[in-house]
Amino acid sequence: MTPRLPFARISAFYACYFGAIGILLPFLGLYFSSIGFQPVAIGQLMAVLMAMRIVTPGLWAWLADITGHRTMLMRSAAVVAPICFAGVAMAGSFPAAALSLALFGCAWGGILPQFEANTLDHLGSEPQRYGKMRLWGSLGFIFAVVSGGWLFAGDRVSLVPAAALAFLAAAALAIVLTPPAPARRTHADTGGLVKTLMRREVLGLLTGCVLLQASFGVYYVFFTIYLRDHGFSSETAGLMWAWGVAAEIVVFAYTPRLLQRWSPHGLLTTALAATSARWLLTAGFPDSAWILLLAQTLHLAGFGISHSVAVYLVHRYFGGRLQNRGQALYTSLGFGLGGAAGSLLAGYLWGYLGPTPAWLAAAALAAVAASLVHFTAPPAGDVR
Repeated sequence: MTPRLPFARISAFYACYFGAIGILLPFLGLYFSSIGFQPVAIGQLMAVLMAMRIVTPGLWAWLADITGHRTMLMRSAAVVAPICFAGVAMAGSFPAAALSLALFGCAWGGILPQFEANTLDHLGSEPQRYGKMRLWGSLGFIFAVVSGGWLFAGDRVSLVPAAALAFLAAAALAIVLTPPAPARRTHADTGGLVKTLMRREVLGLLTGCVLLQASFGVYYVFFTIYLRDHGFSSETAGLMWAWGVAAEIVVFAYTPRLLQRWSPHGLLTTALAATSARWLLTAGFPDSAWILLLAQTLHLAGFGISHSVAVYLVHRYFGGRLQNRGQALYTSLGFGLGGAAGSLLAGYLWGYLGPTPAWLAAAALAAVAASLVHFTAPPAGDVR
């Protein structure tokens, strides 16, 4: 680890950023349900938030590339995001909530890809150390989701927007205090952006990430509601979410060793297959706390391994001046397009067919993603 690496400030940002997600993903759907929105409307609202991540990360990355002011842009986005989200707390109708989420999503989408690129630039020739820094985001998520499980019990679910705002403001402060990476000699680009995207393994990677995040749609939107409908308390729901993220922390800590022993595409294929099994277990045993806990443990694969490996591969495939746009594409396509499509699909399946078909569709998406990544993988050792 280089002496100049601002470990504490980068880690603080990840903790606060993912702490906000620890409020938004498990509890925002529950909050919308508590103020009268139906499943299809909840799915649509969450899809609005996800959809803003399709275009906005690319726009922010483009601005960063043409202006050279990546740090100023991501700090501006971080400050504007909580201001926009304040509208959610005041929204009393579907259009108002959708507008507030759209504005928030525009700003929110400009933060993480640029920060990821900045972090990897700080790491320099040791990008495999990323997982050890990113695990602080998992710790922040656990703190938020466990605290939220207790805090939002009963009528206190109305506090969800205020709690999210607190984390968003803390994330803004952390990103303002994080310095830009020192200037490094730019390596030659691995070809133009289009040429890089046309590579078989890159197409397979990005498409697999889209399908993976689409499979997570039903989980992000309805898992807390699913647990409540099967008799589990909000406290138990918070602990279930936390257990899954606790499992991923182990993976983030050991990512460097995993990448030294196994091929990144092999690791990713295994993680996607495990995610498919996770959704099948969730669908088949909704009343068994132990089996649901086992399914949650597989989050170490579905997010821990898959995200670490995907960031690593994007960093390798999108070299030189393509780095910002590579990370933005990963976020836009995976968490944006995949997340929005998955949320919409989950809302309609859940609303019209019920929970089981929604979980089975998620399992199918993850299984297709695993097959795609496997069959488009480059020859062993040919990741460049």
